[in-house]
Amino acid sequence: MRAVVLEMPPQWIEERRRLGHDIRDEVWDGVLHMVPQPGLIHQLLAGDLERAIYPRVIAAGFLVARELSVYATPDDSNYRVPDLVVFDRANTSQRGVEQRAAIVIEILSPKDESRDKLPFYASCSIREVWLIDPLTRSFEVLSIDDGYETVRSDSAVLGVKLSTVDGPKLRVEWSDGAAVI
Repeated sequence: MRAVVLEMPPQWIEERRRLGHDIRDEVWDGVLHMVPQPGLIHQLLAGDLERAIYPRVIAAGFLVARELSVYATPDDSNYRVPDLVVFDRANTSQRGVEQRAAIVIEILSPKDESRDKLPFYASCSIREVWLIDPLTRSFEVLSIDDGYETVRSDSAVLGVKLSTVDGPKLRVEWSDGAAVI
């Protein structure tokens, strides 16, 4: 579902934050995007995927978190909240990831804004963006090296290969193991 988009004064945004109403909000160049709650299949896939990639994330020297904001600016005027973020602790602050995440993973929803976020992710030098359909388990792995233009089936960051298998399920495979979700 597409976000509700509002231009709001900074004090209103701060009030939403103070009351805890902003957990999934995003601010796109000063414009508030209130993102709807993800559905059950979406949430289950996020949890399963986080558990599946966790050993590879740790082996690569990164951390992974769900729904953690990625900020482009020192203030709160430009940030996004992907479903999963793979990042180096050195690029974090109390509020989330400061630009340079290694991977952001967006689980697609009907009419969502995941593809519209690609220029933002490029401006933050996000190395890879994964887009995953929760129903068909089809996916796209996009790399900043080619401007997020070529769809890949492997992640250079984590050293894994993705494929869709019968079910449909998502298979994440690495040199000495695999997970099917």
